[in-house]
Amino acid sequence: MSVSLADYRSALTVPGATLPVAFSALGRLPIAMYSFATLLYVQRVEGSFAVAGAVSAGSLVGVAIGSVAQGRLMDRRGPSGVLLVGAVLFTLGAVGLVAAIETGSPLPLIVGIALFSGLVMPAMPAATRALWERLVPAGPQREAALGYEAISLEVFFILGPGLAALLASTPWPGTGTAVAVVATAVGAVGFALTAAVRATPPRRPAVRRTFLGAIGTPGMRTAALTGLGFGLVVGAVELGVPAVATQHGEPWLGGALLSAWSVTSVLVGVLYGMRPWPRALHLRMPVLVAGFGLLVLLMWAAASSLPMLIVAMLLAGGLITPQTTGQSLVVDVVAEPGTQTEAFGWVVTAITVGGAMGQSVAGAVVEAWGSAGAFAVGGFAGVVVGIVLWLRRRTIEGSSSEVVQLGAH
Repeated sequence: MSVSLADYRSALTVPGATLPVAFSALGRLPIAMYSFATLLYVQRVEGSFAVAGAVSAGSLVGVAIGSVAQGRLMDRRGPSGVLLVGAVLFTLGAVGLVAAIETGSPLPLIVGIALFSGLVMPAMPAATRALWERLVPAGPQREAALGYEAISLEVFFILGPGLAALLASTPWPGTGTAVAVVATAVGAVGFALTAAVRATPPRRPAVRRTFLGAIGTPGMRTAALTGLGFGLVVGAVELGVPAVATQHGEPWLGGALLSAWSVTSVLVGVLYGMRPWPRALHLRMPVLVAGFGLLVLLMWAAASSLPMLIVAMLLAGGLITPQTTGQSLVVDVVAEPGTQTEAFGWVVTAITVGGAMGQSVAGAVVEAWGSAGAFAVGGFAGVVVGIVLWLRRRTIEGSSSEVVQLGAH
């Protein structure tokens, strides 16, 4: 199904959406900014990308676990209370993390506090996506709303680290972390207290819950795999870009390039939503993930020349939003009724776990073999996951008319 600019406008102006959209934007901006700002903060203090990658990975693993746990609680109890408690605990955890870094605490303690802060970071993406399902009817308008959600989330995944890199160059390298914490807390509290969110009822699952919850179906495991592949590639690139920029003597360029990446992502994402290819959702996702990996391998080949690297990076950025939009649509296709919030939490979890793995492995490769190696890590990972997705494509094909509307038209 293709969507028009009018569908986007109609979705964003639906009654009750204005305040939640505004607070959601503020609360979701730091979803990737927080971990990346912490990475740069620790790197400036400790002087090691490997140590910084370990701390950032701890934060991302915490977010990964917390997204699923909070999503399940939101399905059962509604989002407001979960978000308010998360905002308080996250603020306390982040303050503890800054104190541990500033006092030179042992690395295991810093990683543990980073993991806790990520665990309780308010799960804004899942909560926001669930709200659209209640405010907007099925059809082009809802697909536009989910497209906006994917586009904006990807902007935050890319723009956030760019902003973090710029703020890390201020006299106190922890500025980016502090800004991310304030934005998350204010955005989550404001979103949770809006009338539309407070009126969101708990969900009743259509099937009896198992220990695995939403991830218990083959289709949801494939959906999570799409997020994992995406996160692996993005995590490696997010570490590799500032490393290459630093190697070329232009450390400021890392943040600028990551911000430019988001511009390409948005422009191509809007155009792609009007005419997606491949149209069949189960064919689209393997192609997009593998293509993303191939373009990041092109960045690896071009890393010795900054102009060529910039061109390759902008080309790769064009495949970002089509992937995140597709991931959201896959959840609509494969998630059991009543588990959608948790289901999308699993996708966010997969992305953040992939990001943590990508950053951690890329950090070690950068230390051992040079900055360009980060792109090799991400590129090969994307291609491998794309091949696995192709082998599993039938698990997200679906057969109902709703699936056809969402993914094959």
